[in-house]
Amino acid sequence: MRYSYRCPECGVFTIEQSMKDEPIGECPDCGKPVKRIIGKNINVIYRTSGFYCTDKGGSCSESSSASEPGAASACEHCEAHLNS
Repeated sequence: MRYSYRCPECGVFTIEQSMKDEPIGECPDCGKPVKRIIGKNINVIYRTSGFYCTDKGGSCSESSSASEPGAASACEHCEAHLNS
C-alpha cells in the first residue's frame, strides 16, 4: 500500500509499506518528525457474486430491455430490492 506523509521541512512524500508495518516516525531525507496523512482515495474491491442481474455472476433470470442502446437495466427482482 502507498502511504503519504507530511514532513515540515520536505513537504508531502509517499512510500510503499505493508499494512502490517508501523507508520514511520521520521523523514527519510532530513530526519525530522513526520505525520501520516489519512487520504480519501481508498480503493475498495467487492468480491461477491454481484448485487444486480447486470453484475458479473448475477443470479437473476429475467431482465427488462434498456431505454437507451447499450444501457443496462435491472430485472423486476432487482428493482424490488432497489425500491425497498
